[in-house]
Amino acid sequence: MNSREFIVDLNCDMGESYGAYQIGNDEAIFPYITSANVACGFHAGDAAVMKKTVKLALKYNVAIGAHPGLPDLQGFGRREMAVSPEEAYDMVVYQIGALTAFVNSEGGILRHVKPHGALYNMAAANTNLAGAIAEAVYKVNPTLVLYGLSGSELVKAGARIGLRVANEVFADRTYQDNGALTSRRFENALIDDEDQAMVQSLRMVKEGLVTTTNGLDIAIKADTICLHGDGAHAATFAAKIHTLFKEENIGLQAP
Repeated sequence: MNSREFIVDLNCDMGESYGAYQIGNDEAIFPYITSANVACGFHAGDAAVMKKTVKLALKYNVAIGAHPGLPDLQGFGRREMAVSPEEAYDMVVYQIGALTAFVNSEGGILRHVKPHGALYNMAAANTNLAGAIAEAVYKVNPTLVLYGLSGSELVKAGARIGLRVANEVFADRTYQDNGALTSRRFENALIDDEDQAMVQSLRMVKEGLVTTTNGLDIAIKADTICLHGDGAHAATFAAKIHTLFKEENIGLQAP
């Protein structure tokens, strides 16, 4: 198949700083991505950072999405919490509403929602939690796109309720045989080698396959690729993968 037939979104988690405390360099990454997932204050971010990040996204013509997480600033939203579906619904509605206000005030449009960290991974496997999150997104704005782990319960729940969904894959994360991401508790959860990450990304898009930590090739659907923005060389990697996809004639576009 000719690579010109492929179109993919490059997304990055943004606005995960606090006032004057800057995590990563968001502006250096914005020129190379097509969608930004903006922290909404629960796992990271605050009002000032949300406003600044929305302005940067509009400056670089990048699609804006809400990135709701668990209320766990100390753990950066990466620690699981025993939340009920109703609690998940409420916190997602709350956080989408907060970011929507900033987006509207700057003359922009909110395009998508992508849960963060532990909430994202819990919803990938828990049908009830996934359903509550999908319902929250749909009731706030049924035109929003719901991002979820490729083939996960969250993607399925979004499709069932009538949302457009984007199957997400990860450039710099390793996979288990069941399609789940390797837990960050393990040393092999992250791919530190940029060349390896780019090869994995290209294969997920063009072949629909990813190799697990056990060496098994599993099918995967790549509508959007996540690039993490908090690494030391995040901007360099974003530029490299953007260039690689252009060279491979893969279209870059938000859903």
